[in-house]
Amino acid sequence: MRPERARLPRLRNRRDWQSLAYLAALPALAAWQWVHGFWWPLYGLMLFLTLGIGVIHHNHTHLRMWRGRAANRLTDYAITLLQGHPTFVFFPAHVANHHRYKHGPRDAARTYRFGGDTNHLWGYLIHPAQAVWVLYPLFFAWLGRLRRHWPGAWRYCMGQYAAWLGLWGGLLALDPAKALLFVIVPQLHGLHWLLATNYLQHAHADGGPQRVARLSYARNFEGLVNPLLFNIGLHTAHHENPRAHWSELTALHNNHYCARVDPSLNEPGLVPYMFRVFVLGTVLPRCRTRSRMTPGRPSHS
Repeated sequence: MRPERARLPRLRNRRDWQSLAYLAALPALAAWQWVHGFWWPLYGLMLFLTLGIGVIHHNHTHLRMWRGRAANRLTDYAITLLQGHPTFVFFPAHVANHHRYKHGPRDAARTYRFGGDTNHLWGYLIHPAQAVWVLYPLFFAWLGRLRRHWPGAWRYCMGQYAAWLGLWGGLLALDPAKALLFVIVPQLHGLHWLLATNYLQHAHADGGPQRVARLSYARNFEGLVNPLLFNIGLHTAHHENPRAHWSELTALHNNHYCARVDPSLNEPGLVPYMFRVFVLGTVLPRCRTRSRMTPGRPSHS
């Protein structure tokens, strides 16, 4: 009998070649500049790619990229090293919390929890720190349950922490300045956007009891952000179909959700929205968004 050939891992969806290209490009650009020196165009591209890594992290949590456990676990570790944080955190913070409660009163990182229902520049900038403050207890509780009931899964999560901290420690020992410039600062930039995206998508959206029926709990962004960042702007379609591959969200948004969402929650582009609301809105009231929360509803607990 012929020996059976080892099967190569297969992607669930061929559109994830774009994801693999981003995963390969970021460390390649960091390594090139580590050796040859800082160059603004490449560094700017690196900062953009850190946004893509965050979205890939998100997408890989909802629908595993590969048809095979080993390849998916290797991808977990690759994203951990590129993201600068373990990938397991998306399960307790995002799937079991945010997708379960959809910006409602039990969503731990709901945007209206911190200082009232806001949508302005300071709220956007500070939201990642506020979110980390309330999400880390979820991570610790999750890890505690894993350690008691699924020790193998707990060791897997600890392995991600070891890989991440080992990478930082090794690079800092090798060259602290280069480690900060080419690895740690870009990763922190990506992590800021990963957490701040929640504010972009939900600030001034509805957190009340009718939010799900009215599809008023999330803001959508159309335009260039979607082909560049894996349809991250089509948030209502994603919330309503969390197991759909990201490439399917355009059709879902156009055919099922766009017309049902209030026009004030469908934005033509991310950058124009941020400029209008966070820059012009600081001085021009007409450029600010209006809350869809029921007046008088408690903002925090």
